[in-house]
Amino acid sequence: MDAHLKALAAVSLELTAAEEALAEDAAGAARERAEAAATGLAELRAGWPEFSAAERGVIGPTAAPLRARLDAIEARLPRPRALGEVEPRPDPEEEIDPAA
Repeated sequence: MDAHLKALAAVSLELTAAEEALAEDAAGAARERAEAAATGLAELRAGWPEFSAAERGVIGPTAAPLRARLDAIEARLPRPRALGEVEPRPDPEEEIDPAA
């Protein structure tokens, strides 16, 4: 159980760092930290079937608020935008080839 609690602590630290990054308008850093937290929670979820009843009784209630924090952070993150393809525009300051 000690390893699971350490994993939850690591997730909590990542979430705190993401919240701080959001407060500083560093969305890229916040997104990276939130993704790291999501990965940590996913790893715990993947191991859930092997957890004992006692581990489930502690880990489940502890992970739920962390998941809620992650959801709140993700809701505050700006949505990534894809760059569209545009036609290149000639630069008016670019020299014109005299041979043309």
